[in-house]
Amino acid sequence: MESHYLTPFFSPRAVAVFGASDTADAIGQIVFHNLLAAGFTGPLYAINPRRDTVQGQSAYASIAQVPSAVDLAVIATPAATVPGIIEACGQQGVKAAVIITAGFAEAGEAGRQLEQQALQAARRHGIRLIGPNCLGIMRPAIGLNATFNKGSANSGHLAIVSQSGALCTAILDWARNNDVGFSSVVSLGASADVDFGDILDYLLHDVQTHNVLLYIEGIHDARRFMSALRAIARVKPVILVKVGRHAAGSKAVMSHTASLAGSDAVFDAAVRRLGVIRVQTIAQLFSAARAMSCGFQPTGNRLAIVTNGGGPGVMAADRAADLGIEMATLSPATLARLDAVLPPNWSHGNPVDLIGDAQADRYRHAVQACLDDPQVDGVLAILTPQAMTDPLAAAGAVIAAGAGQTKPLITCWMGEVQVESSRKAFIQAHRPHFRTPEPAVEVFSYLSAYYQNQKLLMQLPGPLSHHEEPDIKRARGVIEQALDEGRTLLNELESKSVLAAFRIPVTVARLAHSVSEALEIARDIGYPLVMKLCSPDIPHKSDVGGVVLNIYSAADVRSAFLTITENVRVKRPQARLTGIAIEPMIRRPHGRELIVGVSRDVVFGPVISFGAGGIFVEALADCAVALPPLNSFLARELIQRTRVSKVLAAFRHLPAANMEALEMVLLRVSEMACELPGLVEMDINPLILDENGVCAVDARMVIEAQVPERPRYAHMAIYPYPTHLVSHYVMLDGTDITIRPMRPEDAGLVQRFVRGLSEESRYFRYMSMFKELSQTMLVQFTQFDYIREMALMAVHTVPSDKQQSGEQREEEQIGVSRYIISPDGLSCEFALVVADALHGRGVGRQLMLTLMDAARAHGLKRMKGYVLNNNRNMLHLMQSLGFTVSRMPDDNTLRLVEKAL
Repeated sequence: MESHYLTPFFSPRAVAVFGASDTADAIGQIVFHNLLAAGFTGPLYAINPRRDTVQGQSAYASIAQVPSAVDLAVIATPAATVPGIIEACGQQGVKAAVIITAGFAEAGEAGRQLEQQALQAARRHGIRLIGPNCLGIMRPAIGLNATFNKGSANSGHLAIVSQSGALCTAILDWARNNDVGFSSVVSLGASADVDFGDILDYLLHDVQTHNVLLYIEGIHDARRFMSALRAIARVKPVILVKVGRHAAGSKAVMSHTASLAGSDAVFDAAVRRLGVIRVQTIAQLFSAARAMSCGFQPTGNRLAIVTNGGGPGVMAADRAADLGIEMATLSPATLARLDAVLPPNWSHGNPVDLIGDAQADRYRHAVQACLDDPQVDGVLAILTPQAMTDPLAAAGAVIAAGAGQTKPLITCWMGEVQVESSRKAFIQAHRPHFRTPEPAVEVFSYLSAYYQNQKLLMQLPGPLSHHEEPDIKRARGVIEQALDEGRTLLNELESKSVLAAFRIPVTVARLAHSVSEALEIARDIGYPLVMKLCSPDIPHKSDVGGVVLNIYSAADVRSAFLTITENVRVKRPQARLTGIAIEPMIRRPHGRELIVGVSRDVVFGPVISFGAGGIFVEALADCAVALPPLNSFLARELIQRTRVSKVLAAFRHLPAANMEALEMVLLRVSEMACELPGLVEMDINPLILDENGVCAVDARMVIEAQVPERPRYAHMAIYPYPTHLVSHYVMLDGTDITIRPMRPEDAGLVQRFVRGLSEESRYFRYMSMFKELSQTMLVQFTQFDYIREMALMAVHTVPSDKQQSGEQREEEQIGVSRYIISPDGLSCEFALVVADALHGRGVGRQLMLTLMDAARAHGLKRMKGYVLNNNRNMLHLMQSLGFTVSRMPDDNTLRLVEKAL
């Protein structure tokens, strides 16, 4: 019901430009000229105390002299003046400001102080800031061009959000010749206040925005970024490029945006989970944007290539193999169709070689047949201008074949002069086109990755992903004891104790402090044995000769004990030796040595790594990373991204490894990352896996103390499914009800529930006369991350109508309560609906009480909602729960209900 807090940036009623001038090429002169030239229809005020007029418009000495209220201030004056300008704007009720000026945090300590002064003034008056050191913002549909870009932009449906103003100018320049229009262009600059999360939150609800491009140098608030990006990626394609992938680039980022770049591998893992497309270069960003703007709906990675030249077709196939793109196997029906319309000497496979004399009709028939094939997910059409070729006619045939298709159709008309008119035709038809095959295949790979990442986006695992719960209390006890002793490195025995508490199979180890104690332990355990040093100062034991394998006798025990202690004395004389760990020697002839670890990324928090293990971990560098929490789908996906995964199946003399056991270890480690916020680092290396199961042979952990007041899972970028909010309720008639958070897989339950509501109940809840939720609404209602909103379902079990499943009972939804956090971060708006047959039986009350408890636990202070004034039962329930009811000043049909939490 309320407008978004960023609305003054994107739909201002009046704009004031500080520093507007007539001086040629001054930033203030360009900004004011752009606003005039773009045709902004609202009042536009030039603020310049030294001029009476600027560019033919009246100028004002200060914001206080402006004759009407101003929503947006654009500041292009020296940095030293900005804090005072923000203060003056606050006194006049301005709620948004774009600071184009540079010279703040990026300029050193004096600049940082100026930036803080500006922020403090903005917070006192409730002003939101974009910048400083930015290009500005555009909203072409309303004639808003508050930038110093030399040129305008067409109105369209593509939004750009960038930390680089220079990149914005490059994209805008590219767009002119490619018939691309924009809903918004936002240059964030240093992101001192408004950041990616804020802008994405606005664009999510912006009807003008259909696709989003992001240029990222660093992330300030990982959870806010992840939450907002996850929300928008559910309904709008997002393409991003992030720089700072290597050390040199990261250093440049620090000097440019004062942001922390973080690990690139972790960033890549994060955005994969968010369902977005990541590209590596600006050229790829342009190409992917062109493709995504065509409205394709990718469904896989099987590519068909149609070409009039064998060489280009092979080049495209080679690039597809490089990128892991599968060459589609054409169905028998498609092969028959092609045989009927192509010459006998066509390639009879994929790539579909039409032969050099191919005319437009061959292209039309071949492309159409491939697009119609259910075994094809996308088509690349290639043309080389040959003597018999009519490139423009062939282009028209391909465009016609793709009309109405949602499968990706990408074109590559090679050459220059002879195909120039064809490229113009592709631009007018909004078809992605390329000069060479390789970038065309790359674009298809982005579309395929988008489809795969959207499946990852659907995964919302809980912290406990299986039935046997870990002994978290025991694990925390081990950690707390070490911290009490002033230690942050757990020894091997302590590390294995934590692993065992999370039900991870480990080798049993005992600690010996003398040769005689070692001999006694050896007799108890039995031979063969392994002996390893334990030292808080030596994390990698093998580096100092601290591991002895294959110990078969008492003499070997004595020799190994003396050898290890002597190696430590010689190589690390300052190290503390707390003892020698003795454990059984694991002999698994079919075992594969793996590593599973947890590390702490400075931006995204805990990260799980998996790969080839043993003493050559660094040399092999075979490692994939993922953000917790994991479920089985995500664990398998993590495994498959490593080279070592190829030897986990049956391989030469080795039987297939027990993949279920490996997945279970990854799920257990995911639980550790969720439930142990003090876990900074962990290595299980090696983790031995064979056909019989898995065993952790060695482990090390680094820990730190935690702030006890931090909310649960505050250390994580992705919030797990909140199992702690599951509760049970018994109605007066004895019916058992479960109240639990909604999951993405509940979409079917939700749709059936809405269909079953009476017209009156649907109207009271949604204030609209529809019979069922649209697909977009269903996605928005069931796919969320529990940070920005919460939905609690009331369900009970009923006899199953799924005769083939063998299930006797299934869940049925009987109600739902939901809150969405308001932009202030302290309040939320709620909604509630209960099945008609259960009105008046306490389900709605219980849902609201549970929802209010969840909101309080999240730190929210106030809850409000909007109820139709003829919904008397809802108003009565709200009053009985302590909500106040008041009239809406601008709508007599609604009542505002509010309650302090």
